Amino acid sequence: MTARQSVRLTKAARRRLGYALVGIVVVLCVGALGFHALAGFDAVNSVYFESMLATGQGPPFPLPNDASKIFASVMAFVSVGSVVSALLFAVAPVVRQIWRTSIEYVEDEVRTVEHDLERH
Repeated sequence: MTARQSVRLTKAARRRLGYALVGIVVVLCVGALGFHALAGFDAVNSVYFESMLATGQGPPFPLPNDASKIFASVMAFVSVGSVVSALLFAVAPVVRQIWRTSIEYVEDEVRTVEHDLERH
């Protein structure tokens, strides 16, 4: 594949990517609503706090009460796991294709070298 060729996603790959994005958005919304309700954060700080948890950055500022701290602990596990799973779910077909193409290329090169060695 040259630098000018574009990557075309199959219908299945687009569907997988859509599911992954929906999963991430759902986790972000649940976390933001939870922090808004439990910690009393405004909308921007709720989304920011959940985004920091979901990306593994950790809490950006202290939480005001025990209920919000417990919720943050649960959401940290759920959101990091969801984001990693969603990304792997979306990227797996691309990685598989790259792996398969690379293996085929290496096998072709090995056959070429073996053929050259047999001739000498």
